[in-house]
Parts: sequence; C-alpha cells; structure tokens
Amino acid sequence: MSDERAVGARRTPTFDEDLLSWLGDEPEDVRAADAERVHDIAAEFARGFDALSALGPAVTVFGSARTPREDPDYELVREVGARIGGAGYTVITGGGPGLMEAANRGARDAGAVSVGCNIELPHVQSPNAYLDISLRFRHFFARKVMFVRYACAFVIAPGGYGTLDELFESLTLIQTATIRHFPVILLGDGPWDGLLGWLESSVLAGRRIDPGDLQLLHVVGRPQEVVPIIDRARARTLEEAARKRRR
Repeated sequence: MSDERAVGARRTPTFDEDLLSWLGDEPEDVRAADAERVHDIAAEFARGFDALSALGPAVTVFGSARTPREDPDYELVREVGARIGGAGYTVITGGGPGLMEAANRGARDAGAVSVGCNIELPHVQSPNAYLDISLRFRHFFARKVMFVRYACAFVIAPGGYGTLDELFESLTLIQTATIRHFPVILLGDGPWDGLLGWLESSVLAGRRIDPGDLQLLHVVGRPQEVVPIIDRARARTLEEAARKRRR
C-alpha cells in the first residue's frame, strides 16, 4: 500500500508525516499546533466508528495493491472474498486496487457487504469499484483501528511492506493480549515458506518468541479452507461470551 516512488520526491507532506516528523528547533507555536491535531484525529475515529458500527461479523483481508488482475493470486483472493461473503461475513480491505480489489469484488460476487478503508498517500491510491462503504483516512493508526475493531479474523494474501506491517501488528496485538485471539490466516502455497522458516530458525531458535506464538498463524493453500477456520474461531468466541453472561 506504500510506494517507493514517493520516497525523496518533491511533494506535499501527508498529515501523518507532519504529525510524526522530528520538530528540531521549530518554534513553540508549531509545537502547540499538535493540540489542534488531536481534534482532527478524534473526528476521523468518530467518522469511522459511525460508518462501521452497524456491521455484522467481518473479516479483514490484506494483500498487495500492485497485483494485476491477470495474476493467479487475484482470482485466488477473489474466490476467498466470495466464500467469506457467502458465509455471512462482511469483507473489509484497504480499499485500493490489486488484491484488495479482488477481495472486495469477491464479496460483491456473493452479495455481501464490501468495505474499503483507504489511506491518503503521496502517491494516490484510488478506491476500487467494488465498495459498498468507502472511507478515506489521513492517519494510518486510525485506519488500523478500523481493520481490527470490526474483524473476527484476518486473511493475509501476498503483499509488500504494508501487508507485512498488518500481519505482524495483528500478531503482536494477539500475543500481548491487547485484542482477543482471532485467526490470522496466511493465504497461498509457497509465498510464506521463507518467512516462516526464518521465524522458526532464527526468531524462535533465539528464544525471542515462544513456540505457541507460531501457532497463531494458519497457512492455507485452498480457498475452501479459509471459512471453516473463521467459523470455528467465531463459535468459540460466542461460546466464551455466553459462559461469561451465565456467571
């Protein structure tokens, strides 16, 4: 979802870039403007919550914006989106082209609600044509909350830095019990082998994660494997909630 072509180019800074840049010796009035930004951030959260609060159970699908429609991964993700939608789940993506479009298109194929949470970038990422709800965010962190807040599973298709960022952020949130444990599904045979091998041979072997942390990941090669994983996890969540109510 990011683009290296924007690096070093002459352009107008994004809102997040202004917010997160080192201020150095900027005058006090520039620093004081941070307080005003809080109102913009709060308004963006409010718009997102208002637009998505009525959604039923949803699944967030991540993947490369650069994958062309003729790539086999496009059809794979489109079918996964259709199967998720056909099982009664809303499909949420980053709202852009490539594999995000494929997942939203699959949701449309199944008559399910299709949501896109787009982001303001230096290199414009236009919303795809298969969205029932289209939101545009200026802040990555507000957008990320929407991906997590309304999802009962993440499906990760092959992608670049943005996709990997969402993958590891979701694992960190689950590992630290910041969010409830829900499935993180890696889609596709082969693309994840090198990453998983490195996690096992280096990160796990170095005791920087526990063996159970690797078990947070489900690797699937076929579209029909995705929904049963999501359904089982959702059933467990509903059962746990029912037990809590009975106490």
